[in-house]
Amino acid sequence: MRGYALAYRLGLTPWERYGSAAAASINALLDREEAERSRPLGRAIDLGCGRGQYTPELAKRGWEAVGIDNIPRAIDEANRRGGSGATFVVGDVTDLASADLGTFDFFFDVGCFQGLSSEQRLAQGRGVSALANPGATLLMLAFQPTSVRSVAGGVSRAEVEAAFSGWEMLAVEPADTTGLGWPMNKTAPQWYRLAAPSTP
Repeated sequence: MRGYALAYRLGLTPWERYGSAAAASINALLDREEAERSRPLGRAIDLGCGRGQYTPELAKRGWEAVGIDNIPRAIDEANRRGGSGATFVVGDVTDLASADLGTFDFFFDVGCFQGLSSEQRLAQGRGVSALANPGATLLMLAFQPTSVRSVAGGVSRAEVEAAFSGWEMLAVEPADTTGLGWPMNKTAPQWYRLAAPSTP
């Protein structure tokens, strides 16, 4: 947390470049989520939302969207930027129950899970599972483990599956890194799509 807090204070947020560079591929993934649902879409949560890069897009698409991050400065900026229909809260993705946010139909995680410790990843998985409505889906972008894992983060498919025990792995797809430098082009980022059990 201290590293991210410092980065936001200094205005050093290189991870935000991905949202612009890969907008087309992200939109296609979100289109797929919506194509398999009827309207209204339901509730979505953007885990580790930072300054709210993606949460307003979820709201614009028709989700009741909530962004959560444990960096107050980032949430303050997200609220200043606004985003019709989006709500932002300061909270810990490894202790979601304490935020008292209710349940969700869609969980979106762009690079948050990968930076957590093994214990924290399991805690996030438990929290997401507890807040997931039957049949909810999770869409997560994460680096693969590399020699620079201690700096850039990263998780394996097995680690994702361990954290979301009982969920079905629907897809594992390479992320588009066209035009992006390190670490995106050296860490083989993957999009993981999982589904919660259809019955409680």
